[in-house]
Amino acid sequence: MKTMKFARRPARSLLACALTTAMLASAPTFAQTATSTLRGTVTTADAGQEVTATNKATGTVRRGVIGANGNYTIVGLQPGEYTVEAGGVVREVTLTVASASTLNIEAPTAAPAGNATNLETVSVTAPLTREVKTSEVGNTISLRQIQQLPQATRNFLEFADTVPGMQFKIDNQGRATLRGGVTNTSSSNLYIDGVSQKSYVQQGGVAGQYESAGNPFPQLAVGEYKVITSNYKAEYGQISGAAITAATRSGTNEFEGELFYRFTNENLRAKRPDEDDKDDSQVKEYGFALGGPIIKDKMHFFVAYEGKENIYARSIQADAASGNASDLLPDNLRSYYGSTTLPFQEDLYFGKLSWDIGENDRIELSGQYRDEDMLGNVGGLSTPEHGDLRVNKDSRGNLKWQHYGGLFYNEMILSTQDSENSKVPATYGNGITYTVINRGPPVQEASLLQVGPASGFSLQAQRQKGWSVQNDLTFNSFNWGGEHTVKVGFNYRDIELESSDGQPVNPQFSWEFDPATRTLAANPYRVEFIAPFNTPGLTPLVETTAKQYGFYIQDDWQATDRLMLNVGIRWDYEDVPAYTDHVTPQAYVDALYGPDPDNPGQPFVNRWLNGGIDAINPADYISTGHNRKNFKDAWAPRFGFSYDMFGDETSVIHGGAGRSYDRNLFRDLAFERHKGSISLVRLEFQDPSGSCVAITGPACVAWDPAYLNGNDNLTAVPASRGAAESFMLNNKLRTPYSDQFSLGITNQVGDWLTDVTVQRILAKDGFGYTTAIRQDDGRFFDDSGSQWGGDNVPGYGGTILGDNGVEQRSTQVLISADKPYTKESGWGANFAYTHTSARQNSRNNDSQFDYFDKSRLQYFPFVKSSNQPSHRFTASASMDGPWGITFGAKLVLETPTPINTVACYGRRDFDGSTCQLIGFVPPGNGKFLVGGDIWGYRTVDFQATKEFNVWRDNKLTARINLLNAFNFKNFDSYRFGGPGGNYFGANGQLDTSYVTVNRDASIFYFPRTVTLEVGYKF
Repeated sequence: MKTMKFARRPARSLLACALTTAMLASAPTFAQTATSTLRGTVTTADAGQEVTATNKATGTVRRGVIGANGNYTIVGLQPGEYTVEAGGVVREVTLTVASASTLNIEAPTAAPAGNATNLETVSVTAPLTREVKTSEVGNTISLRQIQQLPQATRNFLEFADTVPGMQFKIDNQGRATLRGGVTNTSSSNLYIDGVSQKSYVQQGGVAGQYESAGNPFPQLAVGEYKVITSNYKAEYGQISGAAITAATRSGTNEFEGELFYRFTNENLRAKRPDEDDKDDSQVKEYGFALGGPIIKDKMHFFVAYEGKENIYARSIQADAASGNASDLLPDNLRSYYGSTTLPFQEDLYFGKLSWDIGENDRIELSGQYRDEDMLGNVGGLSTPEHGDLRVNKDSRGNLKWQHYGGLFYNEMILSTQDSENSKVPATYGNGITYTVINRGPPVQEASLLQVGPASGFSLQAQRQKGWSVQNDLTFNSFNWGGEHTVKVGFNYRDIELESSDGQPVNPQFSWEFDPATRTLAANPYRVEFIAPFNTPGLTPLVETTAKQYGFYIQDDWQATDRLMLNVGIRWDYEDVPAYTDHVTPQAYVDALYGPDPDNPGQPFVNRWLNGGIDAINPADYISTGHNRKNFKDAWAPRFGFSYDMFGDETSVIHGGAGRSYDRNLFRDLAFERHKGSISLVRLEFQDPSGSCVAITGPACVAWDPAYLNGNDNLTAVPASRGAAESFMLNNKLRTPYSDQFSLGITNQVGDWLTDVTVQRILAKDGFGYTTAIRQDDGRFFDDSGSQWGGDNVPGYGGTILGDNGVEQRSTQVLISADKPYTKESGWGANFAYTHTSARQNSRNNDSQFDYFDKSRLQYFPFVKSSNQPSHRFTASASMDGPWGITFGAKLVLETPTPINTVACYGRRDFDGSTCQLIGFVPPGNGKFLVGGDIWGYRTVDFQATKEFNVWRDNKLTARINLLNAFNFKNFDSYRFGGPGGNYFGANGQLDTSYVTVNRDASIFYFPRTVTLEVGYKF
């Protein structure tokens, strides 16, 4: 960021006066649109005269009218440096993304001494990098941070974890996840230039980001972005977690460009803990950006491209619950363990054309494209031959029209999108899983290794394609009990949604390994495969056209000079015909109400109706095609305030409360329409005594070697034909939401801006599936505490019920201290600490299928959440060093993240279960500087950048990153040991003392790594 240089140094008191004037009260935030607002008071001109703001880079001019009270407001400004003039007085100001700032324009005060009377412009870049009079909880990531902090990826969201409450993690496959609070990763939303990038089908929050090692957008095209963890205003929709709004770069009146090439490989990194010798690995990233004028001051262009050719090292290892059984496997199988590689390629494109048609209208046309190829599902239990080939494509186009009226500002955006995520198995044939079995009761299995082709579930596709229109109208001319800035907006999306979840290929056989004798069974004991079923109305590929509507009104009310009130309400509605028009197959309804083979004279439905606390009302799930309605009660009120205690922004109290609705993922809903046409079938094979491991009845069959010859032979087994699954959704499905509360105080202490906030988030109505299996008398659990001894609806392999009921409850203490970078000081720093106390009624709220251990979602106990550690601390800084070198550093520390699992330790719950959901804090990975092994995650990164002037404005850059400088081993798994393995206690007493860090496993992040980068700027 630039700072104005003065030919003569002004007197210190006059400069302080000018800076104080420039730093007065902040104004409303127009966050979703990514533009900025400038307002203030003018004493150098009369009412009715104009205030002009000129963008220094593009020459764009915007005007505001001075009101009768001397106030002015200019909305819809692009982030950047501006020259502001009124009544012959000129000021300079830098506006950041999705921010609001106040600049009071007063006549220059006579200088007390010397030659300081000539102060014409003042730069307030540093104080304006973060607004303080706002009820929103969050912070802004500046371009300086993006460019000068060390970075492991080219994912611009990597810097979001410098905001308290945020967590950015890179797993052992190079895949990045971003989480706000303890809500699931799908609850967040990313806005780029005001356009939502929400994933409607798949998990991950951002379209195309689920299980991807790629970046959602080229970092070269990002100017800066803002992160809001809670209490966002009514502009934001389809979100219950964190909101991120980014502003892209635009062309200027100067032709500017840059290129970069970044590289590292196994020779520039330390050995991973799961490697005997370092295997091949590589990070190769490159790109360019170019921008400039087409018509000076009127029309500009900007283009950017970034590519990746990476190879990630992975670890093959047994399930921690298997104990040391993997060490006893035959040599040919044990040789699979250790490290392997995972290739990944990505291409990102962005282009933007900006046209200022006079001073009142601006048109932007932009497009972006993302193309990824990778090998997935490799590592952990899965060998490379058991992997899948993944393709991820995302293309979007936007046409934005901004109109600047005297008393209003309007922004309309027309958008198109086409996002596709698909995968296919790497090989075809029979897959094999080797396991160890504890026959209990209850029976417990632990996997050792997966070889051969991946299952038919690795052949699937998700897609969202359509168009949208949104319009935001802002009025800044209302005065009643103070000044009101009222914003009204609506959006409409017409989106084609597609989802498929597998094909009938690649059956998966399970072989038991006996550690006591070190032998494999002669025959497999189980097979799982996808079988086709001809069920009327159901199809393997589910398609629908969803229509999404949103409306909001927001009033930012400057009640007094010190008190700002933010009051808004939002309503969202989505029509999904695949849900409302679905008809439950009549054959299933007939079977449900038909005879119960084990209860002569009674219909099977009596098990559902007479199950006591486990009872199911079939009317809640049987759909006629006319008895469902889309959720229409998504009214989301939002209220916030900020109070400037002394009127100078040195101490501001802020708080708020609000509700925000997300949406149900289409992939979760689509199971109802396609699972009855392709269903997972499970057969178990009899041992010499005629028994099966976990199944009795028709699905327990004699072994036949012909079953190894493909799906056709397996589907011919009579038990397979009665194994179609039936997925049923609640007829009154609701939309997930979160209630958010916050209270905090922001203080300016010298150059430092500090904030302490307490944030409470209650996320409710999350989606999950439970099983409708029931005992003869309707109970879910049998006398031994097992649910698997019950029966399914006759002629069907299983009934899975989809409901709302997953919840997270969190309280977080968020503490931050920011010293913005200025050219004068030569350095900037950020410190962020988060304390989290959170509980949830799930073991993994990112998965909808982790709820088969209870009959209802509401019966799961609330336990420590596995989504955030109790303590998280980040520190980052950059500074201008000697010889023109810029240095950057970043530290991340986390205590161990709690583990959620189902443990059997002899405790019988109220519903008859003997295995319970637990949450506990595992041992730490190691220490940092002092103390014991209390940390679960530790990284320290450094970077140094040097620019060499080549000719005129041409510069050659050289950069070195040192990642994980102290080579901390952030192990990503644990061993569950104890007597017999997987031991969590007995006689109702929970014992987690046998849980240890798996120090032979893979790690989060990277081992110590050096990355080299060269670039060229002109």
